[in-house]
Amino acid sequence: APNRPSAVSTVSSMSLHPSTAHCIKLTTHPCQFGVEPVPILWGADDPKKRGPVIATVSEPGKRNAIGSHSGTYTVYRALALAKSGLDRNFRPDFTNTLPGKMFLEGPLPAWSGAKRIVSIDPWGHLVQGIFADELKRGELDLRPTIAITRSHLDIPEIKTGIKEGRIKQDGAVIAEGGHVVVTKAAVEPVWYLPGVAERLRTDETELRRNLHEQTGGMYPEL
Repeated sequence: APNRPSAVSTVSSMSLHPSTAHCIKLTTHPCQFGVEPVPILWGADDPKKRGPVIATVSEPGKRNAIGSHSGTYTVYRALALAKSGLDRNFRPDFTNTLPGKMFLEGPLPAWSGAKRIVSIDPWGHLVQGIFADELKRGELDLRPTIAITRSHLDIPEIKTGIKEGRIKQDGAVIAEGGHVVVTKAAVEPVWYLPGVAERLRTDETELRRNLHEQTGGMYPEL
């Protein structure tokens, strides 16, 4: 999918050294100097052995995914950088960003096995905790691919139902004031292309070729 991280690549499209920051490289190769992508063992039951999905652009040599985080919103990040000169190597503070307790329980059996989950990162909501030491030491620049948070929704129909006596405020699902208490999740696709190809009963090479062509050649790494 365009501009979405995909945990299959060992190449990148940014300059690998500050002295060549003015140069634009269309693609790089695993054997090129300075390219040492963080390994991924898709399906491993230990997240440390599985490895993180690196789709950030601050350290191109460590990237192991095609595309970038935030999908189509990456163009707005580019606009902000071009206009204001923001720090290109900014790294967010992940303090207190882990999801609630119910989402910390695991791992579940479905999280391991290369053929079970092939279109999202099952560890994507926990990477800031799993790789906390590496982040603290500045060894990795990564982002969660799943964000989970609690929220209150203000829905007029619910408030009308409360006034008419059809809906009761239980304090759990319907809070005081008529707000609906929900848990939201934003999920970025992370495609393991060999697994996606198998699900579609097609050849991985054919899948890569069609992705390359139908995205207008946006991803030569495919």
